[in-house]
Amino acid sequence: MEKSQNFTDLIVWQKAHEFVLEVYKITKEFPKDELYGLTSQFRRAAVSIPANLAEGYGKTSKADKLRFFNISQGSLKECSYYLLLVSDLKYIKNYEELNNLLNEVAKLLNAYIHVINNSIQ
Repeated sequence: MEKSQNFTDLIVWQKAHEFVLEVYKITKEFPKDELYGLTSQFRRAAVSIPANLAEGYGKTSKADKLRFFNISQGSLKECSYYLLLVSDLKYIKNYEELNNLLNEVAKLLNAYIHVINNSIQ
């Protein structure tokens, strides 16, 4: 397996970034009274996933890396709830598509964490 040169080389980061772009796209259509509530919270949580991947990537110790990747996992779960909520509120029509993308990010992140956990350091 070839070592990545930058966090942007990581497939998990690429998929997480794709999810963020989708969240920004859908939240533009949310009711205006959600701007400082759900829109802001959902965007913040979504951005936290790839941002913490990037920060963790730059850390040298395994413990530091895993701490940031764990934060990404928490933000991922938060987004999972927001997706369910906005679907129930009928703010989006493409719940399945976004949920599948988020699940893909979760699987990739779990695999990446597994590799880091089992690496020698």
